[in-house]
Amino acid sequence: MRRLKMLLQPSWLALAAVALLFTYLCFTVLAPWQLGKNARVSKENHQIDVSLTADPVPVTDLLPHQDSTAPEQQWRRVTATGHYLPDKQALARLRVIQGAPMFEVLVPFAVDGGPTVLVDRGWVAPLEGSRPPAIEPAPEGRVSIAARLRDAEIAPPDKKPFTADGSLQVYAIDPTQLSGLVDVPLAGAYLQLEADQPGGLGVIELPHLDAGPFLSYGIQWIAFGIVAPIGLGYFIYSEVKVRRRERENRELLDAAADDEANRPNTDDEDAAPGTEDTRAPAPESVQQARVEQKLTDRYGRRR
Repeated sequence: MRRLKMLLQPSWLALAAVALLFTYLCFTVLAPWQLGKNARVSKENHQIDVSLTADPVPVTDLLPHQDSTAPEQQWRRVTATGHYLPDKQALARLRVIQGAPMFEVLVPFAVDGGPTVLVDRGWVAPLEGSRPPAIEPAPEGRVSIAARLRDAEIAPPDKKPFTADGSLQVYAIDPTQLSGLVDVPLAGAYLQLEADQPGGLGVIELPHLDAGPFLSYGIQWIAFGIVAPIGLGYFIYSEVKVRRRERENRELLDAAADDEANRPNTDDEDAAPGTEDTRAPAPESVQQARVEQKLTDRYGRRR
């Protein structure tokens, strides 16, 4: 019962609540967050690795219809023949290329006998920090291109598209959003041009095949979630042990004090009859020292 009363104190209840909440977050939020990142990066690395040796295929094999997507074929090399729609061009802003902010130039491409697909022509450097430079328009007429298939991004809801310096500017390569902005139906994925292609600009290199630290971070959060309740249990055990030792010491002191009080005073027996003992009682600190000495003689020195 004493232990239960101790655990019902506000400080212990608060500590237990924090430890259990932290454990819950580790297993349901933090570890899945990092492990999910690791799974996505591993999948993307595998797709890039496969694409390096796979032969290119016509884009219509992967995107046969206007609303087609191919998330399992990201980074796959494809070919397409058709024509650009230069007057429907847009810019994706705040893209980081080679460690610097860039614009990526986006333009629809109508595939012969297939869908209209958004094409990322590559990057251009901004002027004076945020202004787009003059961009050479995409070539007119029928051309053949080689590109890599990319998954659509999701446009952030808090960053709206706008037109500035004569260019439509967006914050994500989202074909669904751009389809409504340029009034052209677009497939659910987009194409990223390879080097030396008609209409190509600065080449966007493939990502490095690096798994990153996400797996180790996920394992660490799992370990933290396991250690937290164990640590709470250890603190409770330590507190109970200390309280038990203090209670035993108090009981020993009380028993020794009772023995001291009940022990006959031999000095009084040796005193001469009829004489009065005029000695002052020992100070309390001296009495406590005597009790401590008796405990040491009887039970040994406490550690």
